[in-house]
Amino acid sequence: MLKAFICSNLKKNNSMDTVLCLSKTLRELGCVPMMSEIHSEIFGHEDIKFGKEDELIGECDVFITVGGDGTILKWGRKAAAANKPLLGINTGRLGFMATLESNELYKLEKLVNDSYSISRRMLLDIYVGDEKHIAVNDVVFSKSRFAKLPEFSVSTGDFEVTRIRADGIIFSTPTGSTAYALSAGGPIIQPDAECIEFTPLCAHTLFGRPMIFSAGSDLKVKFFGYENSDVILSIDGDDAIDLNEEETVLIRKSELALDLIDVDGGSFYDAVHNKLMRPLK
Repeated sequence: MLKAFICSNLKKNNSMDTVLCLSKTLRELGCVPMMSEIHSEIFGHEDIKFGKEDELIGECDVFITVGGDGTILKWGRKAAAANKPLLGINTGRLGFMATLESNELYKLEKLVNDSYSISRRMLLDIYVGDEKHIAVNDVVFSKSRFAKLPEFSVSTGDFEVTRIRADGIIFSTPTGSTAYALSAGGPIIQPDAECIEFTPLCAHTLFGRPMIFSAGSDLKVKFFGYENSDVILSIDGDDAIDLNEEETVLIRKSELALDLIDVDGGSFYDAVHNKLMRPLK
């Protein structure tokens, strides 16, 4: 009997109704829907198993997120740490990482019948001082709103690859290549590839271009201020950290990986066409 841990962002339109339909569909398929006890007041009338988050993570067979890409990013790190696969149901706007829309819950039968594929996604480890963070999409170094342009140094091994003045710089996984890095002019990378993408943000040079590093690279990043400029580090759009000038941040491929479930059978290129290119046509 498959046990599914439902993780939802109820602020998204249609998420409440989708969770209700999802739990009903799972029960009809002989599965056990599970949710954190913090949602028991809202969904307590439903036949859902409630419990402490850590206990449910250890007990479940699969994570199912209901929301947008941000919901997948939030729970994806926990799914990867628990070595559990994740299925995303989109109730957001783009939902690029989700494989099902809220009106496609009938396809969950394939989940129960093991008629699905897994896309394994590389993650990043980011070391700031004594703290370690994990990124599914990206880590962004950016100046505060009115600060002067800082200078960034990027090194691998004993070699300084670049020293560049810019509003910021992005290091992304292949999964994150279709997120902020894409908006900043970076390339689209097939998500099951293994590499680290570097993309400058508004670099003050004619030659600030994206670069691709091998997955085995250990990348060291420092910033040098100009007239008291400061830099904030953000991981997957969250975890904002104030950096000290010349403090070294280490970025490398994580030993963890995120397994995303695809029950729809669509390819990554279908998602690129339908969710990124179609609005232009």
